[in-house]
Amino acid sequence: MKLNSHDACGQSHGHLTYCTNIHAGETWDDILEGMKRHLPSIKRDVSPDAPLGVGLRLSAAAAEALCDDAAFSAFESFLKSGGYYIFTLNGFPYGNFHGSRVKEGAYRPDWTEQSRLDYTNTLADHLSKWLPEGMEGSISTVPGTFKPWASGDDAARVVARIADNLIRHVAHLVKIRATTGKSINLALEPEPFCMIETIEETVRFFEDHLYSQHAATRLTEQSDLDDTQAKAALRHHLGVCYDVCHAAVEYEDARGSLEALKTAGIKISKLQLSSAIRIPQVGPKTVSLLDPLDEPVYMHQVIESRNGELTRYSDVPEAVETIDQAHGSEWRIHFHVPIFLEEMEHLATTQQFLKEILALHAHSPVTEQLEVETYTWDVLPEEYRKSGLSAAIARELNWVRDQLSK
Repeated sequence: MKLNSHDACGQSHGHLTYCTNIHAGETWDDILEGMKRHLPSIKRDVSPDAPLGVGLRLSAAAAEALCDDAAFSAFESFLKSGGYYIFTLNGFPYGNFHGSRVKEGAYRPDWTEQSRLDYTNTLADHLSKWLPEGMEGSISTVPGTFKPWASGDDAARVVARIADNLIRHVAHLVKIRATTGKSINLALEPEPFCMIETIEETVRFFEDHLYSQHAATRLTEQSDLDDTQAKAALRHHLGVCYDVCHAAVEYEDARGSLEALKTAGIKISKLQLSSAIRIPQVGPKTVSLLDPLDEPVYMHQVIESRNGELTRYSDVPEAVETIDQAHGSEWRIHFHVPIFLEEMEHLATTQQFLKEILALHAHSPVTEQLEVETYTWDVLPEEYRKSGLSAAIARELNWVRDQLSK
């Protein structure tokens, strides 16, 4: 939905939506059924008199199914009749994302592989047809690869391959813009334990590999752009999905991280509004407190802070192995929890960091796109799922709107 509130200079706070990766479903039929089940009541509760934006997650199989003209046309009719519009896609998880083990599989295929490029090109083709006139679209994606897969003697080749495929995707976006007039931005999403996880690493990767002279030259070879145009296109079509949960887990500074991206000229394509688990002081009861959250589907990276030094663990079980040495430190855990919760019984959340980001955005908007993402609904402890999914999503969206209006 288009937010009605504005900052002191009259700038709009942008468009607010939620990501449909919270709904289980990998086939197009299942994804569509999830939207039919939940969107009407969500719209009624948050945007009854105006169109509701949808942050659509499509698996590769679903994206391929929508290449069928009849399926695509039927979905367009559903959007029009329901009063919905699409301006952003989640192109991060390629395959299964619910009900069975995902873990590091969420990053496969990564950006070294042709299948990731083909999938993202298909998403861009679809989005160009859904995107409202005058709006820029975005597609969030894997931040290169899982960090362990880009280490060792082969690291430089892996990173170069990733950068080259991203540039090839930009060439596709340039062609879409030239032929349709629609502008789409690919938004790399920094995440703990990935090739780019911190804002510092993000800036370095963009400057060294995506905004470089070599990148511009490669783009001129794959398009009709000259060198100057290619450099501008790379900055126009490549940006960042700033996931607030991920940034909080990394102990980023809210203002400083946004300023670093702005100074580097890296577009924040969208803010993904999310909150993580926080344990202010690890102690003897920590393991039992985390037990309900140690589930087998998603990877829950843990970052420990002790006296300003950070230690990273790929998942909860790895962190728990060091629990005796961790007493007294702070843990932040990559586990998306409902953003309206400041605490979860005996566990804290990083909601305060999210409030800081929203306050900064309210004062000086950093993007036109805001997307709530709490995809872990199915694996939350039962006591946090009693309200029902549609009601919880509406509550999150209204919570964001309230924060921005303060």
